[in-house]
Amino acid sequence: MTETSIPHAEQSLDEEETATLAVDGDDTETDDDNAADEDTDTAAGGRVKKAVSESDLFRQSEIAADYVEGLLDILDYDGDIDELVAAGRPMVEVVGERLQNLVGQRGATLEALQELTRLAVFRQTGTPSRLLLDVGGYRANRRKELAAVAKNAVEKVKEYGEPVRLEAMSAFERKCVHDVVNAMSGVASESEGVEPNRRIVVRPAD
Repeated sequence: MTETSIPHAEQSLDEEETATLAVDGDDTETDDDNAADEDTDTAAGGRVKKAVSESDLFRQSEIAADYVEGLLDILDYDGDIDELVAAGRPMVEVVGERLQNLVGQRGATLEALQELTRLAVFRQTGTPSRLLLDVGGYRANRRKELAAVAKNAVEKVKEYGEPVRLEAMSAFERKCVHDVVNAMSGVASESEGVEPNRRIVVRPAD
């Protein structure tokens, strides 16, 4: 099995995903760190996801934007904040200079801020949120890098016929790779391991 490392973003690029939830391999877990669609029990004991309206999603993005704006004020950072809904999920984008500290190494600080922001939305709405937070275009740039990593892994799998094991990634990063691999023929991807060492294996399709 081949071990492949992911090139790290330049500091100026620092990295989610206007992504939908992805099923992660055979274990049927979702690879978005917190699959936060609201569920309700059925009479038969199953789980049914409630549809969230566009207006509710935008309301979540507004709450999140207010929360992020408060954080920026406390930290004395300047940034323009945009709230929107894309691909069926609320989003907040922060654009500005000197925002690298809000991203952190490999996006670790950004992921933590996203979880805090989702919690702020939940406290006001009572509904778990799949909010996506981006700072300085980090996620968009990281997605491009990961697409290249995924394509390189696919080429190796097709050339040698052996699985390629990528290095550990965040849920966002895994989602990006799964999307690229799943769009290509002759190969498949699955995740293995547990956080924070969960990683993707790209293999020949069955």
